[in-house]
Amino acid sequence: MIDGRAIVDTSAVIGANVTIGPWTYIGPDVEIGDDVEIKSHVVIKGPTRLGSGVKIFQFATVGEDTPAFAFEGEETFLEIGDNTVIREGVTIHRGMAKGGLGKTVIGKNCLLMAYVHVGHDCVVGDHVVMANNASLAGHVVVGDYANFGGYSGIPQFRSVGAYTHIAAMSLVLKDVPAFMTVSGNPAVAVGLNAEGMKRRGYGEDTMRAIKEAHRTVYRKGLNVEEALAALKDLRAQHPEVDTFAASIEASEWGIIRGRAKGA
Repeated sequence: MIDGRAIVDTSAVIGANVTIGPWTYIGPDVEIGDDVEIKSHVVIKGPTRLGSGVKIFQFATVGEDTPAFAFEGEETFLEIGDNTVIREGVTIHRGMAKGGLGKTVIGKNCLLMAYVHVGHDCVVGDHVVMANNASLAGHVVVGDYANFGGYSGIPQFRSVGAYTHIAAMSLVLKDVPAFMTVSGNPAVAVGLNAEGMKRRGYGEDTMRAIKEAHRTVYRKGLNVEEALAALKDLRAQHPEVDTFAASIEASEWGIIRGRAKGA
């Protein structure tokens, strides 16, 4: 299952039923789970751990050092969850010690399409989809089921909540609360990710509760503190509303709002 033209370091740990294509390089301190498929011309450097069922396509570079100036060659890590698919030309960097977690984490069942970039110390949840050329700078946190359109970009330290949709070619300069859709350069809030919630099977009662929470934050003229206080009862009744509100509470950069009046 390992092509004779591949280069696999003797310290690499290879699971059962793993396929490695020709001209692929597997470096030291790489651990590959069972049933992983790695195409040709892939570079994987460690310390990196791939979960079971991962697929990596040609010309991807996984686990490389970050080019950040603060990186000094210290040992840092990359973890990729089960069944994640990494398409052609994707680049994923390990973490760094200074100001970071020391590791980058990609969750389970993610799809990173061609030429996606995930920078150092990012933490990406499960079931995240990133379309072609979407990019995360360092220290970005992404919730489960977030969806990124092609060529979208997220600068350092921003947070993108669960079940969000980042429209194609958007530049996200502030934090995105859970369940929101944002679009533009710079990105603004355009509403809830209703289609994504439908796909996740949310019922009418839950949808109404999230819509009411959205109206409270975005349509009633309240500041963030006032809006969160107004959501107290709704949060207690609906975990999804609590997820929405908690993502706002956790914001360090401020949340994305709508377009300013007159813009």
